[in-house]
Amino acid sequence: MATLLHIDSSVFPGSASTSRAVTDAFRKAWEEQHPEGTVIYRDLAANPVPHINADAHTAGFAAPDTHTPEQAAAFAERVRLIEELEQADAILIGAPMYNFAIPSTLKAWLDNVLLIGRTAMTEESKVKGTPVTVVASRGGSYAPGTPREPYEYVQNYLEAILRDTLALDLAFIVPELTMAPQNPAMSELIPLFEASRTKALDDAAAKAKELAERLAA
Repeated sequence: MATLLHIDSSVFPGSASTSRAVTDAFRKAWEEQHPEGTVIYRDLAANPVPHINADAHTAGFAAPDTHTPEQAAAFAERVRLIEELEQADAILIGAPMYNFAIPSTLKAWLDNVLLIGRTAMTEESKVKGTPVTVVASRGGSYAPGTPREPYEYVQNYLEAILRDTLALDLAFIVPELTMAPQNPAMSELIPLFEASRTKALDDAAAKAKELAERLAA
């Protein structure tokens, strides 16, 4: 049966987080299609992975038999995360926008799993072509033609990492205007937020079913 790697990074729990609500809709639809499948779940807000340090970085460019004890320990954590990624038949990532970028916890995970010669820049990568769905929620709108379009760094960055470097099959679901219900200055945008959220939830369920059918074929 297929394996889904599900990663959340929102600092807000449960339904207080739009990205979590949408990834949950995806996961439920996925599990309906794969009741006996495997889900590997990581909540990076509750259980952050280590940020890359010098030992973890340099160990990636050195033969294992030359690693110092510190390098070996740091690299073992990277390998554990990479093996989870390599096991996945599909990947689901919740990536809310904080201060125009992804959460630092998600950046740390990406830094750990991007290993040149294993997951990146090699034809022998086991993750190449794996479908990844990113729920890129944001408080406002950064869509083409909007005043804040120049500040859209989340999708641009993740395209560079996930699609161009890790060679994953990338798709985005983008619920926006999530701050409208909390910010009185955005109250007139609440209907647009609600429509965006509903569409994101529907898109997530549809995408999960589509991937399940593709993998089963």
